Amino acid sequence: MGESLSTKIETIKVCHTLLQRPEFFQLLVQIDTELATQMHASACQCGGVLHRANYARKPKACPEEVLGDFVSRWSFCCNLCRKRSTPMSVRFLGRRVYVALAVVVLAVSRNKTNAAIAQLAQTLEVPERTIARWRQWWLQCFGTTALWQAQCGRFMPSVEMTELPQSLMARFTGAAHEAMGRLLMFLSPLSVRI
Repeated sequence: MGESLSTKIETIKVCHTLLQRPEFFQLLVQIDTELATQMHASACQCGGVLHRANYARKPKACPEEVLGDFVSRWSFCCNLCRKRSTPMSVRFLGRRVYVALAVVVLAVSRNKTNAAIAQLAQTLEVPERTIARWRQWWLQCFGTTALWQAQCGRFMPSVEMTELPQSLMARFTGAAHEAMGRLLMFLSPLSVRI
C-alpha cells in the first residue's frame, strides 16, 4: 500500500535538511563513482580506451566537509578519437554551478512548504533570483526535456506539472535520503548532453 499524502508532504519538508548532511553528499559521491566506473570499464565507440579527463567545478551549496569530492566532474577521453565521455551524475545537474540537490530542493514553491527552506537558501547564499530561474526551468523547460518526454507516462496518476518539482519529489517514496537519491538518479540523464 502507498504512503499517505501527509507522509509524502512530510518527506518533502524533510528533504531540505539533506543539504546540510555531509553523509548524504558522500552517498551521492558513491553513486557517481559507480556510474563513472561503469563508463570507464566500457570502450569508446571507436574501440579506443577511455582515460580519465576530469574537469574542474566550483560547486555551490555543498557542505565544506565534502567540497573536495565536488570540485571536479568525472569525465573520460578516448585515446584514439579524443572524444569526451562524461558519465551521468547525481551530484551535478548539467552545467549549473549549484549542486543538483539544491536545484531540486530550493526550487520548491515557498507557499507550499515551511520557512525552513527560505532560511536554508539564505544560509547557503543562494540568491532569490537564482531560485526563481530554477522554478522557471522546472515549470517551463523540464516538461520539454527528452527525459521527461520518455518517462512521463510511467507516473500514474500523472505528475502535476504546475507543482514541479514538489509534485515529482512526492512520487519517490521512502525515507528522505532514499527518496531524494532515487529522484536524483531519475534526473541524472539531464546531467549529460545526449
